[in-house]
Amino acid sequence: MSASMQIPTPRAMFPDIEPYETGMLKVSDIHTVYYEQCGNPDGKPVIFLHGGPGSGFTQRDRTFFDPSVYRIVLMDQRGAGKSTPPAEIRENTTWLLVSDIETLRQKLGIERWMVFGGSWGSTLALVYAIKHAERVKALILRGIFTVRRKEVIWLYQDGGTYIFPDEFEGFMKPIPEVERFDLMGAYYRRLTGYDKDKQVAAAKAWSRWEMAISRLYLDQDNLSRAEADNWALQFARLECHYFVHGAFLEKDDWILANVDKIRHIPTTIIHGRYDIICPVVTAWDLHKVFPEADFHIVPDAGHSNREPGIQTQLLNACDKYKDL
Repeated sequence: MSASMQIPTPRAMFPDIEPYETGMLKVSDIHTVYYEQCGNPDGKPVIFLHGGPGSGFTQRDRTFFDPSVYRIVLMDQRGAGKSTPPAEIRENTTWLLVSDIETLRQKLGIERWMVFGGSWGSTLALVYAIKHAERVKALILRGIFTVRRKEVIWLYQDGGTYIFPDEFEGFMKPIPEVERFDLMGAYYRRLTGYDKDKQVAAAKAWSRWEMAISRLYLDQDNLSRAEADNWALQFARLECHYFVHGAFLEKDDWILANVDKIRHIPTTIIHGRYDIICPVVTAWDLHKVFPEADFHIVPDAGHSNREPGIQTQLLNACDKYKDL
């Protein structure tokens, strides 16, 4: 980065906070999901839905919300984070994740809550809201992703490579040239195969590709995440599993086709203009069928919720819905 470039100063996150409750919730014969609650036990409930799928949530994710106002619920989705078994793709679909969110809501005795999700978390938030609109007080959505075929082809086959050809070379490297006409399929075979070394190598290459392109300026801390075997396997296996199956949705544009069911819900949409992982056209398509939602394109941002302008807009949106 040249000395003349200045990264804007974001609004500060709320201070670090520890959970007042943690737990493991058995959701199937195979899966147990980790959850925690932070902030005000008598506050306004909000659930944070992490991205990936497979990334898990971080301690920082607790701090988008005013802890004096919000009862903050975070959950590692099936196979992600502290949920067990890690990186497990059996009994792991969008519909089962939606069911898990409802199971957790009922366990915690919450009638209605705000739903906050970015990237894959925006996908899951939209699907959950469409299926359970009566349980959603508000939606805060960042980095819109609806898992249409053209969106995943852009990211993993023919799109992002035009912006980051150097990093895409590394993404292709584990795959023989004869298989590169379908990179997702080739990765899926390796990530679900029996050769552990090939699984790990594929997972690290897959994860590095996304970590390298997620921010407007390269983030070395992001890249280091892709070097951890266990995290990379969770992230890559679960993402690839979901994306080769079209997120298990009934049709390619299922989310946009069902938006009418949630247009009455107060909603904020936030998207970086230079998002390479989830191009802004998807957010624009959502805006066109959901004009009632607040819509913000951040002009100097990529994909990550750590981008200064995106961080500020997310914090402002949480403030806006304090009184719901």
